[in-house]
Amino acid sequence: MALFQVRMDVAIPRDLDPDVREQTVAKEKAYSQELQRSGKWRHIWRIVGQYSNISIFDVDSADELHEILWNLPLFPYMTLEVTPLTRHGSDIH
Repeated sequence: MALFQVRMDVAIPRDLDPDVREQTVAKEKAYSQELQRSGKWRHIWRIVGQYSNISIFDVDSADELHEILWNLPLFPYMTLEVTPLTRHGSDIH
C-alpha cells in the first residue's frame, strides 16, 4: 500500500467544442467513481472557488498511480502535484 496526495488543477480550453467538453467531463466522472468504488481513490475534496481538487490515492506503487493519472480523461488539461505520504510518528492510530 502506498498513499499519495494529488492536487489536480483543471484548465479546459474555453474554445474546446462544447460536446467534447461534456463527453470528457462525463467520462472523467465515471472513471473517478469507478476508482473510488475500488478503493484506489480514497478521498476527493473540492478546493473552494477553483476547478481543482485534493485527492488521496491508496495504490500498490507509484507506477500504478502514474497509470491511473495518465488515464484520466481530463489529464491533458490538468496540472498535477503529487505528494507521497507516510504515517506520522505521533499518529495514535
